[in-house]
Amino acid sequence: MGEAPLEGLGLLGQIRTDLAVEARDRLARDGRDEGIEVQEEERGHVHLRRVRVRDAAAARRIGKPPGTYTTIEAAELRARNPAIQEAVARITAEELRSLLPLEEQATVFVVGLGNAQATPDALGPRVVRELLVTRGIESSYPPEVRDGMRSVAALAPGVLGTTGIETSEVILGVAERIRPDALVVVDALAAGSLERLATTVQIADSGIEPGSGIGNAREPITRERLGVPVVAVGVPMVVRAFSIALETLERTLQEAAADPLPRRASRASAAPPAWDEARKRQVVESVVDPAAGDLMVTPKEVDLLVDDLAKVLAAALNVALHPRFRDVREFL
Repeated sequence: MGEAPLEGLGLLGQIRTDLAVEARDRLARDGRDEGIEVQEEERGHVHLRRVRVRDAAAARRIGKPPGTYTTIEAAELRARNPAIQEAVARITAEELRSLLPLEEQATVFVVGLGNAQATPDALGPRVVRELLVTRGIESSYPPEVRDGMRSVAALAPGVLGTTGIETSEVILGVAERIRPDALVVVDALAAGSLERLATTVQIADSGIEPGSGIGNAREPITRERLGVPVVAVGVPMVVRAFSIALETLERTLQEAAADPLPRRASRASAAPPAWDEARKRQVVESVVDPAAGDLMVTPKEVDLLVDDLAKVLAAALNVALHPRFRDVREFL
């Protein structure tokens, strides 16, 4: 989902994130968020934020194409709270329905991106495994069940390293044959903050560039390329080591600045150091060398979280795509 690192950062110091809210918040701190609108909404224990990237200039600054990026945030999602899982699934289904105003006879192609053999990257393939797939087998359902069921096809195309085929090539080839009315792409994302891991669902109407959040971007999958709406859905499952170190430094500086204790007399006349973005990155780079800077961190219980989140997203997709179903609890 993230198209590029934030504008103006060095190679190691790039703040790579697939989450538009994180990229926008960093720009806002520097007063550089022109052309980017934010709307917020509370629904019980779930917090929604919609980031709208209005123009090309704003897209360059934020590192993401123009479009709307909706995040559904719930801290208790990582605690595997069933009530929160249900709430997130229900809200995700509502958001997907609003982005995909489909005819009853429409065909939807769902693609689960990622490496099924690498757990932090296996979210997409596991969602596909949980989906209610109906294309080509509609006749096997009795008429009373068939009513309200759309034609849904699903595919987990693997990754270039194991197939030797670009993901976009697979998707374009299959889409050319089945001619879907819409494409939904599901992927594990990279966050810029630890608190986002397994707690945030992002839905974007701008398509996706696989691997961009970890600096390994492949060819983009967008409406312009496929000719049909492309909605991208994902949950951050990894965060870069550099981002953790930078976040730690920034929070330490904030707490030090707010410390009410008086300074020692010997320090009273000393001017505080200037901690601009360049200096912060320089300090972090001096600790986190280039090799460790690309280290990706994931929760130790990632296998359980990926399974849970796959069920949440699959439940949301099943309800959003098949009018027959209205209650996500049927799939959780």
